[in-house]
Amino acid sequence: MKKFAFIALALFFASNLFAERVAATDSRIVFVGRALMDNGSLRFDWPSSYFRIKFSGKDLTMKVSDTKRNFYNVWIDAPMSATPHRVIEVTGNDTIIELVDPLYLKQSKIKEHEVVIQKRTEAGCGTTTVHAFATNGKFLQASPLKVRQLEFIGDSYTCGYGADATSRREPFRDETENASHSYASIVSRYFGADYVTIAHSGRGVARNYASKFPWELVTDLYRFTLDRDSTQEHYWDASRSDFKPAMTIIYLGANDFSTSMLPSYETFYKEYLRLMGYIKSNYGEDHPILCVATKTHEYLFRYIRDMVNSCGLKNVDYLGYFPAQHHNTDEDLGAAWHPNYNAHQKIAYSLIPYIATITGWGLQDMPVK
Repeated sequence: MKKFAFIALALFFASNLFAERVAATDSRIVFVGRALMDNGSLRFDWPSSYFRIKFSGKDLTMKVSDTKRNFYNVWIDAPMSATPHRVIEVTGNDTIIELVDPLYLKQSKIKEHEVVIQKRTEAGCGTTTVHAFATNGKFLQASPLKVRQLEFIGDSYTCGYGADATSRREPFRDETENASHSYASIVSRYFGADYVTIAHSGRGVARNYASKFPWELVTDLYRFTLDRDSTQEHYWDASRSDFKPAMTIIYLGANDFSTSMLPSYETFYKEYLRLMGYIKSNYGEDHPILCVATKTHEYLFRYIRDMVNSCGLKNVDYLGYFPAQHHNTDEDLGAAWHPNYNAHQKIAYSLIPYIATITGWGLQDMPVK
């Protein structure tokens, strides 16, 4: 393994002897998500985080390290969609990965290419550090942040947990998690928006799944730059980011009500209000928040409805979503009874009219996919 890594590293520099190499933090590279910067590298772990890289040349490589094993979707000369051009696995230290098929670049009549690389797995699969990119051509300025921006906060649904599995009886595997197939990605593609996802499977507002990890509520994790590095020095500072979402969508609560030991309304109210306080602190008291109230449990829907109606915060709304009335158990479920891509499309259909109205973006004449 060490020999292979050495050869790969040697090839990275030898084959690009006259190439341009840039750090991940180069101003021409656009990153959408939360990350820590360290000597030109970017370290991140939230699902859906992505890069845009524009270049002219006949190859594109990435030098990257990962604490475990993550999977990434790659699109070339096309916007992000439900179908990437390829999926790559990232693991090990200082690994060199060829991002684009050289044959495609050789045959392409396009001189300038733009590539998007998106993390499809969540923080539990590891933390990625992208060190540098290299091409035998030249790097150009990638497409800047889009005017439309959205923020999503959630659990396994928002991560796309098991979305690519073929059956609800199939156990979860990292390969079947695909943030690009989650409702958050589908909604963002529909509106042509850049987006950030803060989500972790099994986590809740006031209580995690089966009361596990009480110190790692999404309510707490939202404050940090990294999911797996929740230290005070790494609090996320929204004021220093160019990312300014038009609204925040919260899809939480299923794990709070996962077993018979339910949180009290007072506890749930307090923790949900704390989360919304962090959001308002980031973006201002007028920032819109949409709380998805799923009726997977009677109390969950009622808690969120009553909390929104009594919290006294500006521009906070709720959406009642009823999975039992929308999801077919044979066609709409992926691994471990989680929604598959088809079900996520249905969730997106439910959210889109609300988001269109709240943001003023209006409805688009395009498919939801």
